[in-house]
Amino acid sequence: MKLIYNGKTKDVYALDNGNYLLKFKDDVTGADGKFDPGANEVALSISGVGREWLRLTEYFFKLIEKAGIPTHYVSSDIDKCEMEVLQAQMYGKGLEFICRFKSTGSFMRRYGLYAKEGMDLDAVVEVTLKDDERGDPLITRQALVALGIISGTDYDTLEKMTRDISILLRDDLKKYGIELYDIKLEFGANNGKLMLVDEVSGGSMRVYKDGKKLEPLEIGKAIFG
Repeated sequence: MKLIYNGKTKDVYALDNGNYLLKFKDDVTGADGKFDPGANEVALSISGVGREWLRLTEYFFKLIEKAGIPTHYVSSDIDKCEMEVLQAQMYGKGLEFICRFKSTGSFMRRYGLYAKEGMDLDAVVEVTLKDDERGDPLITRQALVALGIISGTDYDTLEKMTRDISILLRDDLKKYGIELYDIKLEFGANNGKLMLVDEVSGGSMRVYKDGKKLEPLEIGKAIFG
Protein backbone atom coordinates (compact mmCIF):
# COMPACT_ATOMS: atom_id res chain seq x y z
CA MET A 1 0.00 0.00 0.00
CA LYS A 2 1.10 3.55 -0.69
CA LEU A 3 0.32 6.32 1.79
CA ILE A 4 -1.62 9.04 -0.04
CA TYR A 5 -2.74 11.29 2.79
CA ASN A 6 -2.05 11.56 6.49
CA GLY A 7 -5.24 13.01 7.97
CA LYS A 8 -6.34 14.17 11.39
CA THR A 9 -8.59 11.18 12.08
CA LYS A 10 -7.77 8.81 9.16
CA ASP A 11 -4.87 7.87 6.91
CA VAL A 12 -5.53 7.12 3.23
CA TYR A 13 -3.65 4.47 1.24
CA ALA A 14 -3.77 3.53 -2.45
CA LEU A 15 -4.49 -0.16 -3.15
CA ASP A 16 -3.26 -2.17 -6.13
CA ASN A 17 -6.84 -2.65 -7.38
CA GLY A 18 -7.30 1.09 -7.84
CA ASN A 19 -9.37 1.60 -4.71
CA TYR A 20 -8.34 3.40 -1.52
CA LEU A 21 -7.98 2.10 2.02
CA LEU A 22 -9.00 4.31 4.95
CA LYS A 23 -7.25 3.57 8.23
CA PHE A 24 -9.21 4.98 11.17
CA LYS A 25 -7.32 6.52 14.09
CA ASP A 26 -8.21 7.07 17.74
CA ASP A 27 -7.83 10.85 17.35
CA VAL A 28 -10.86 13.16 17.50
CA THR A 29 -11.31 16.84 16.71
CA GLY A 30 -12.19 19.47 19.28
CA ALA A 31 -10.89 22.37 21.33
CA ASP A 32 -9.44 22.73 24.82
CA GLY A 33 -9.25 18.98 25.19
CA LYS A 34 -12.96 18.48 24.51
CA PHE A 35 -14.53 16.61 21.58
CA ASP A 36 -16.26 18.79 18.97
CA PRO A 37 -17.16 17.36 15.51
CA GLY A 38 -17.28 20.90 14.14
CA ALA A 39 -13.67 21.68 15.05
CA ASN A 40 -10.79 21.42 12.58
CA GLU A 41 -7.98 20.50 14.97
CA VAL A 42 -7.23 17.24 16.79
CA ALA A 43 -7.96 17.81 20.47
CA LEU A 44 -7.42 14.40 22.04
CA SER A 45 -7.15 10.66 21.49
CA ILE A 46 -9.72 8.21 22.84
CA SER A 47 -8.76 4.55 22.95
CA GLY A 48 -11.01 2.46 20.71
CA VAL A 49 -12.74 5.39 19.04
CA GLY A 50 -11.35 4.56 15.58
CA ARG A 51 -12.93 1.10 15.72
CA GLU A 52 -16.18 2.63 16.97
CA TRP A 53 -16.21 5.23 14.18
CA LEU A 54 -15.72 2.50 11.59
CA ARG A 55 -18.45 0.31 13.09
CA LEU A 56 -20.89 3.22 12.90
CA THR A 57 -19.73 4.18 9.41
CA GLU A 58 -20.27 0.64 8.13
CA TYR A 59 -23.76 0.59 9.69
CA PHE A 60 -24.77 3.96 8.23
CA PHE A 61 -23.28 3.38 4.76
CA LYS A 62 -25.17 0.11 4.40
CA LEU A 63 -28.37 1.86 5.49
CA ILE A 64 -27.78 4.67 2.99
CA GLU A 65 -26.99 2.31 0.11
CA LYS A 66 -30.11 0.25 0.92
CA ALA A 67 -32.07 3.48 0.38
CA GLY A 68 -30.56 3.73 -3.11
CA ILE A 69 -28.14 6.58 -2.40
CA PRO A 70 -24.63 5.91 -3.80
CA THR A 71 -21.58 5.88 -1.51
CA HIS A 72 -17.90 5.06 -1.95
CA TYR A 73 -18.11 2.14 0.51
CA VAL A 74 -16.75 -1.23 -0.68
CA SER A 75 -15.95 -3.28 2.43
CA SER A 76 -14.54 -2.96 5.93
CA ASP A 77 -12.52 -4.82 8.54
CA ILE A 78 -13.64 -3.62 11.97
CA ASP A 79 -10.82 -5.31 13.90
CA LYS A 80 -8.15 -3.68 11.72
CA CYS A 81 -10.00 -0.31 11.68
CA GLU A 82 -9.82 -0.35 7.86
CA MET A 83 -12.36 0.45 5.16
CA GLU A 84 -11.91 -0.06 1.42
CA VAL A 85 -13.55 2.60 -0.72
CA LEU A 86 -13.83 3.70 -4.33
CA GLN A 87 -11.67 6.57 -5.48
CA ALA A 88 -13.59 9.81 -5.71
CA GLN A 89 -12.77 13.18 -7.17
CA MET A 90 -13.28 15.94 -4.61
CA TYR A 91 -14.69 19.41 -5.19
CA GLY A 92 -11.73 21.76 -4.91
CA LYS A 93 -9.83 20.77 -1.77
CA GLY A 94 -13.04 19.48 -0.22
CA LEU A 95 -16.47 20.72 0.81
CA GLU A 96 -18.49 19.86 3.90
CA PHE A 97 -22.29 19.83 3.72
CA ILE A 98 -23.82 20.31 7.16
CA CYS A 99 -27.47 19.54 7.86
CA ARG A 100 -28.93 21.03 11.04
CA PHE A 101 -32.08 19.92 12.83
CA LYS A 102 -31.35 21.86 16.05
CA SER A 103 -29.28 24.98 16.66
CA THR A 104 -26.03 24.38 18.51
CA GLY A 105 -22.26 24.67 18.11
CA SER A 106 -20.98 27.03 15.41
CA PHE A 107 -24.56 27.86 14.35
CA MET A 108 -25.12 29.41 17.77
CA ARG A 109 -21.75 31.16 17.71
CA ARG A 110 -22.65 32.84 14.44
CA TYR A 111 -26.36 33.45 14.86
CA GLY A 112 -26.84 33.73 18.61
CA LEU A 113 -28.41 37.17 18.17
CA TYR A 114 -31.45 35.40 16.71
CA ALA A 115 -31.09 31.70 17.55
CA LYS A 116 -31.63 29.92 20.85
CA GLU A 117 -29.73 26.80 21.88
CA GLY A 118 -31.61 23.69 20.74
CA MET A 119 -34.26 25.51 18.72
CA ASP A 120 -35.79 23.56 15.84
CA LEU A 121 -34.28 24.01 12.37
CA ASP A 122 -35.97 22.54 9.33
CA ALA A 123 -33.01 20.52 7.98
CA VAL A 124 -31.02 23.68 7.26
CA VAL A 125 -28.06 22.93 4.95
CA GLU A 126 -24.83 24.92 5.19
CA VAL A 127 -21.65 24.39 3.17
CA THR A 128 -18.10 25.08 4.32
CA LEU A 129 -14.74 24.93 2.58
CA LYS A 130 -12.23 22.47 4.02
CA ASP A 131 -9.58 25.05 4.89
CA ASP A 132 -7.95 24.74 8.31
CA GLU A 133 -5.96 27.96 7.86
CA ARG A 134 -9.15 30.01 7.48
CA GLY A 135 -11.28 28.07 9.93
CA ASP A 136 -13.38 26.15 7.38
CA PRO A 137 -15.37 29.21 6.25
CA LEU A 138 -19.00 29.11 5.17
CA ILE A 139 -19.57 29.66 1.47
CA THR A 140 -22.66 30.27 -0.65
CA ARG A 141 -23.83 28.43 -3.75
CA GLN A 142 -23.22 31.53 -5.87
CA ALA A 143 -19.65 31.93 -4.63
CA LEU A 144 -18.88 28.22 -5.18
CA VAL A 145 -20.07 28.43 -8.77
CA ALA A 146 -18.23 31.73 -9.39
CA LEU A 147 -14.98 30.19 -8.12
CA GLY A 148 -15.40 27.15 -10.35
CA ILE A 149 -15.43 24.75 -7.39
CA ILE A 150 -18.76 23.14 -8.25
CA SER A 151 -21.48 23.52 -10.88
CA GLY A 152 -24.88 24.80 -9.89
CA THR A 153 -26.42 21.49 -10.96
CA ASP A 154 -24.08 19.42 -8.78
CA TYR A 155 -24.61 21.78 -5.85
CA ASP A 156 -28.39 21.38 -6.07
CA THR A 157 -28.04 17.59 -6.29
CA LEU A 158 -25.72 17.41 -3.28
CA GLU A 159 -27.91 19.73 -1.22
CA LYS A 160 -30.83 17.37 -1.81
CA MET A 161 -28.66 14.30 -1.09
CA THR A 162 -27.56 15.94 2.15
CA ARG A 163 -31.16 16.40 3.30
CA ASP A 164 -32.21 12.92 2.15
CA ILE A 165 -29.31 11.21 3.94
CA SER A 166 -29.64 13.32 7.09
CA ILE A 167 -33.39 12.70 7.39
CA LEU A 168 -32.83 8.98 6.80
CA LEU A 169 -30.26 8.81 9.60
CA ARG A 170 -32.30 11.05 11.91
CA ASP A 171 -35.29 8.73 11.58
CA ASP A 172 -33.15 5.61 12.10
CA LEU A 173 -31.50 7.06 15.22
CA LYS A 174 -34.93 7.79 16.68
CA LYS A 175 -35.45 4.02 16.96
CA TYR A 176 -32.70 4.00 19.59
CA GLY A 177 -34.01 7.04 21.43
CA ILE A 178 -31.26 9.20 19.91
CA GLU A 179 -31.93 12.71 18.63
CA LEU A 180 -29.75 14.01 15.80
CA TYR A 181 -28.91 17.71 16.17
CA ASP A 182 -26.61 18.10 13.18
CA ILE A 183 -24.42 16.08 10.83
CA LYS A 184 -21.50 16.82 8.52
CA LEU A 185 -21.24 15.01 5.17
CA GLU A 186 -18.73 14.99 2.31
CA PHE A 187 -19.25 14.08 -1.33
CA GLY A 188 -17.18 13.25 -4.38
CA ALA A 189 -17.59 11.90 -7.89
CA ASN A 190 -16.51 8.58 -9.40
CA ASN A 191 -16.72 8.49 -13.21
CA GLY A 192 -19.22 11.34 -13.01
CA LYS A 193 -21.40 9.60 -10.41
CA LEU A 194 -21.97 11.70 -7.29
CA MET A 195 -21.58 9.78 -4.05
CA LEU A 196 -21.21 10.11 -0.31
CA VAL A 197 -17.57 9.77 0.78
CA ASP A 198 -15.38 9.89 3.89
CA GLU A 199 -17.12 8.57 7.04
CA VAL A 200 -20.47 8.85 8.79
CA SER A 201 -19.82 8.39 12.49
CA GLY A 202 -19.95 10.02 15.88
CA GLY A 203 -17.08 12.20 14.72
CA SER A 204 -19.33 13.86 12.16
CA MET A 205 -22.52 14.41 14.14
CA ARG A 206 -23.96 15.75 17.37
CA VAL A 207 -26.56 13.55 19.02
CA TYR A 208 -28.51 13.62 22.28
CA LYS A 209 -30.33 10.98 24.30
CA ASP A 210 -32.73 11.83 27.12
CA GLY A 211 -31.64 15.46 26.84
CA LYS A 212 -27.96 14.58 27.36
CA LYS A 213 -25.28 14.92 24.70
CA LEU A 214 -23.78 11.54 23.89
CA GLU A 215 -20.00 11.32 24.04
CA PRO A 216 -18.08 9.57 21.21
CA LEU A 217 -18.08 6.03 22.55
CA GLU A 218 -21.64 6.26 23.89
CA ILE A 219 -23.23 6.48 20.44
CA GLY A 220 -22.22 2.98 19.36
CA LYS A 221 -23.29 1.55 22.74
CA ALA A 222 -26.72 3.14 22.32
CA ILE A 223 -27.12 1.52 18.90
CA PHE A 224 -25.31 -1.81 19.20
CA GLY A 225 -25.69 -2.42 22.92
